[in-house]
Amino acid sequence: MTRPRQLADAPTLTATVPRQLVHRAAVAETLLTGWRRTAADRFTVSAQWPRAHGLHVSPDWTAYDPLLVVESVRQAGTLLAHTEYEVPLDHQFVLQEFQVDTRVGGLAVGALPAEPEIEVAFTDVALRGRRLTSARYTARVLRDGGQVAFADVVFTSVGPSVYRRLRGGRTPHSVTVPPVPPGLPPATVERPLPTDVVLAATGRPDRWRLRVDTAHPVFFDHPLDHVPGMLLLEAARQAARLHSPAGRAPVAYHARFHQYAELDEPLWIDIKGDDATGLQVVGTQGESTFFECLVGTATS
Repeated sequence: MTRPRQLADAPTLTATVPRQLVHRAAVAETLLTGWRRTAADRFTVSAQWPRAHGLHVSPDWTAYDPLLVVESVRQAGTLLAHTEYEVPLDHQFVLQEFQVDTRVGGLAVGALPAEPEIEVAFTDVALRGRRLTSARYTARVLRDGGQVAFADVVFTSVGPSVYRRLRGGRTPHSVTVPPVPPGLPPATVERPLPTDVVLAATGRPDRWRLRVDTAHPVFFDHPLDHVPGMLLLEAARQAARLHSPAGRAPVAYHARFHQYAELDEPLWIDIKGDDATGLQVVGTQGESTFFECLVGTATS
């Protein structure tokens, strides 16, 4: 008689965290698989990176894009704010600063999906009662025990009524998005698909119009009333690709978000400087600067 297989013989099973905890609608865009507290305000978050992500893997599937690190770290902070600092699920996060540096060669795609660990430390935590209202956190991203990236993030959390006041009544359904202008050739920004190009030519080599396609399944995983930060960082990445010498690729971003980038007015992406510290990318709308990003490049 064959004995039933014991539970101890079963392989370890892995699933993603609930998608709502990282503000994603698609399970496919949920990168995190778990977390644990290691000390006061210290946590380890586990992730899995797909070998053929719809956007953040090189066209030849040999390297993860540093922006996949950014999204993983963003999701880690959101997850922990909800689960460990009692931020309700209907609250919004307002990103103020995001700095990330990645190690050249540390993001190669292997024979299996990468399973990095993200060591997160929260500092400068402001609480209202037991609920977090603002914080800074740092993140060490490890693969096989070695550090491949480091990030530093500052954000605030606001409730629905405060968010409605901040947005002046704007909702995903009340704003009208202008037609999307034709994009640059995908190969010039190292994206395989025309739909992944976020810059449109203006006739100037250092200025582009931002292409805002609210049907994009990664940038607009769910309806939004403003341009998401990941789209702005992708614009900085593509601008750096266009402005950097051949053989150099973006590996670091130091971004500051000054105000919301609105969906219903043209947005412009400019190169304002290029020196030993990196490439300065600035986003403007009307007379206002909504975004600044110093992009560091290295020989790939």
